[in-house]
Amino acid sequence: MQKGQINVTTENLFPIIKKFLYSEHDIFLRELISNAVDATLKLKTLSSVGDFKGELGDLTIRVSVDKKKGTLTVSDRGVGMTAEEIDKYINQIALSSAEEFLEKYKKDANAIIGHFGLGFYSSFMVSKKVEIVTKSYKEDAKAVRWSCDGTPEFSLEETEKTERGTDIILHIDKDSKEFLEEDRIEQILKKYCRYLPIPIAFGKKKEWKDGKEVETGEDNIINDTNPLWTRKPADLKDEDYKKFYHDLYPGLEDPLFWIHLNVDYPFTLTGILYFPKIKNQFEIQKNKIQLYCNQVFVTDSVEGIVPEFLTLLHGVLDSPDIPLNVSRSYLQGDPNVRKISGHITKKVADRLQEIFKNDRKEFEKKWDDLKLFIEYGMMTDDKFYERAEKFALLKNTEGQYFTFEEYRNLIKENQTDKHKTLIYLYATNKEEQYVFIDKARAKGYDVLLMDGQLDVHFLNHLETKFKESRFVRVDSDVVERLIEKEDLSESKLTEDQKEDLKEVFLQAIHDRDKFMVVFEHLGSDLPLQITQSEFMRRMKDMSELSGEAGMFGTLPESYNLVVDTNHPLVGKVIEEMKKKTDARLSKIMEKMAPLKKTKEELETANKEKKEEEIPQADKDRIAELDKKIEELEKKRKEILDSYAEKSKLVRQLIDLALLSNNMLRGEKLNTFVKRSIDLL
Repeated sequence: MQKGQINVTTENLFPIIKKFLYSEHDIFLRELISNAVDATLKLKTLSSVGDFKGELGDLTIRVSVDKKKGTLTVSDRGVGMTAEEIDKYINQIALSSAEEFLEKYKKDANAIIGHFGLGFYSSFMVSKKVEIVTKSYKEDAKAVRWSCDGTPEFSLEETEKTERGTDIILHIDKDSKEFLEEDRIEQILKKYCRYLPIPIAFGKKKEWKDGKEVETGEDNIINDTNPLWTRKPADLKDEDYKKFYHDLYPGLEDPLFWIHLNVDYPFTLTGILYFPKIKNQFEIQKNKIQLYCNQVFVTDSVEGIVPEFLTLLHGVLDSPDIPLNVSRSYLQGDPNVRKISGHITKKVADRLQEIFKNDRKEFEKKWDDLKLFIEYGMMTDDKFYERAEKFALLKNTEGQYFTFEEYRNLIKENQTDKHKTLIYLYATNKEEQYVFIDKARAKGYDVLLMDGQLDVHFLNHLETKFKESRFVRVDSDVVERLIEKEDLSESKLTEDQKEDLKEVFLQAIHDRDKFMVVFEHLGSDLPLQITQSEFMRRMKDMSELSGEAGMFGTLPESYNLVVDTNHPLVGKVIEEMKKKTDARLSKIMEKMAPLKKTKEELETANKEKKEEEIPQADKDRIAELDKKIEELEKKRKEILDSYAEKSKLVRQLIDLALLSNNMLRGEKLNTFVKRSIDLL
């Protein structure tokens, strides 16, 4: 029996392994099974090149738990190890046998998982003692038992073992009893080993018999050794891809479509990426792509490893060039990972371009679901934007689809304003903004429908890319001002008339603080229209979408009430208002005029003086005048408000404007209907 010390550079290695080697302790099982797969694949390679002449037999890797003994065992029938190999590969930490084997058999080797020497030692994270019982495939090899209790000291002795291969026996420590529970082990195996290339058995299959669960004689194989992404696309049908998707994500709808990746230069990468169907923002979930290294699960936290926008996709990526490393920051900084990330972007763009080119009608049918991914990609990845602008689509309110270039050519003649800026008109809700869409169409304009989850962000991005162009929501102004071809004529109303009308209309509208009255000399078919500032609304939309209120998200809604002073009905309001209020208002204005004049003269006389140089008598006089003017102004408003309250015409015009903007509901809508009947 040999005794000795494991050759480590520091005696503190074991506490480091126990506490810090991996962020998740359950990963030890992944490492041990990866080593078992490694050993089995080595044997298959040796057999295929004639270096192993024996029968391969059953190569199933077996995992077993003995709760009474407190052990967890992983057994394989791979190449096994001699005493010399244990001394070299186990006792000399950080020397990986896989590296040496790969160098020798690089042309013939199957995918070898291990690339580092610490994987085995992860078992000490959960064990008070670890034993290796192994027998090499080599002729006349003797079985040996290695044992270590988590200190640098080990023992190595000959033992009895009839079959080649290796048993790793973990004596689970008291803090890790969860790893003696069958359900927990099965959960870990399905997480990390679901698609490993060698069958892994964990106990026997169970079935219900006579009201209780009993074991059958059949092995409970927990993995699919030939997963879909390892097979040739030509051998697969749509049903195969959909079934695999539902195996990965039970309960989800069928995906829109998928991309089967199979790259062998300048690195190896296989996988299947699915475009899921997303109905609303709450269904947007990242970390749905599973990352594998030679069919060993690495992580599903892929941000920074795959391009940002592709984290919205589902599926599997597998590459031996992605290191089996526990640190995501290490993965993100790895040059191979960065190359893979760029290549995936290109592959996805190429596939989308191919679908668009080969079957544009089908692509258009899926566009409303697809655009979330494509817009996100174009906003976050400039290289993807360059590729995607050939197949990215804009949809108008008529349900027609255009590439960027096609749409630019469609609207450039009629929708270029007097400043030579191309105006892209858009609506976010076809039903709610129908009146404005209809007016724009009547002008010969085309209106885009931007009702997707990212569209508000996306049009901001497009404005940075499109030269001399601007996006304007169709209800952000009266149609005459959406695309300014020439200056509009000034309103012919006097300032006093404007002030009176402003008070009358604001009194008749609910939430008057949200509205600002604007006068335009238009000659349109609507006397009053409600619009909302493009800038303010877009800022609020973006704040809400990002989930951060910011200064714009906390601002109240604000609207413009645009009064067409050229409309006959506005003229009718002026006539009615004059008839009902003129006698009383004239007296007030007569009293107010000299007060305003005196105040203006005093302010003019003191205009150039500093505050302290203005005589106190003048200050007092101005304050007195302000008070009298304020009292008269209050009386003026009361007269106008009283008129507005009683005028059916004023209230009808306001309600019509609200109705055309879908802002008239409930009791107010009911009152409008009754008033309409009365007026008829």
